[in-house]
Amino acid sequence: MKKMAMVNIIDTHAHLDEIDNQDDVISQSVQAGVKAIIAVGQDHTSNLKILSLSGKFPSIVYAALGLHPYHIGRMDTAQITDTIRFIDENASDIVAIGEIGMDYDKRVLKISSKEMQRDIFVQLLDIAKKREKPVLIHSRYAWKDCFDIVRAAGIEKAVFHWFTGFSSVLRDIIAAGYCISATPAAEYHSEHRRAIKETPLTQLMLETDSPVPYGRENRYISEPKDTIRSLRAVAAIKNEDESNVAAITLQTTNRFFGLTTGIAR
Repeated sequence: MKKMAMVNIIDTHAHLDEIDNQDDVISQSVQAGVKAIIAVGQDHTSNLKILSLSGKFPSIVYAALGLHPYHIGRMDTAQITDTIRFIDENASDIVAIGEIGMDYDKRVLKISSKEMQRDIFVQLLDIAKKREKPVLIHSRYAWKDCFDIVRAAGIEKAVFHWFTGFSSVLRDIIAAGYCISATPAAEYHSEHRRAIKETPLTQLMLETDSPVPYGRENRYISEPKDTIRSLRAVAAIKNEDESNVAAITLQTTNRFFGLTTGIAR
């Protein structure tokens, strides 16, 4: 398989607000071929930081504002309402709404019930629908419920990030025209690799979810530059040339977010 030394790719899901030395990290990522980063928010504090970073790094960092299901259980009703209002009021300055969704991990359910998660998820999807914004979906162990809710909300553009769910749900996601995104875990995680294999290349995007740690024997803390690892893993799984995977995922990502990254002017 022929491999290209340099490609243009986009990290579609990174928690830049949690990364130290942001100037150096972003510079190194651009040098590695990561031409844009979708910085995602999780609560009011991170949303504020994300908006600030998108202003500091224009044409590189693009903001997505969200409310993660894990954080819902640590907020009171007023804080949740204010965060949802903030997302709505700043929708014109962002490229997507996310990270939003549902999480049925027992540690999350201890502090955030399914009913509470669903109610807030629906409110955020209503904003996305009204503002015509794509959504970045967190769906751990809640894959079918998340898909059903997104579909019922009439959302046209959704990406189920770091998908490891059932093939039956994945088939529904694909049939609806939605996407999934590949992380560096695609190098070794069997369920994630299976999902990537089953998804058409035209409905795949690349991400890192940085600064999430990856690796089995050799652990490392990810940065946006590690999107190249996601690319290489997808290319290997799909038995495709890396340059082809980069070109197709770039086109899909640009269309999804309404960007022109990597397109010659």
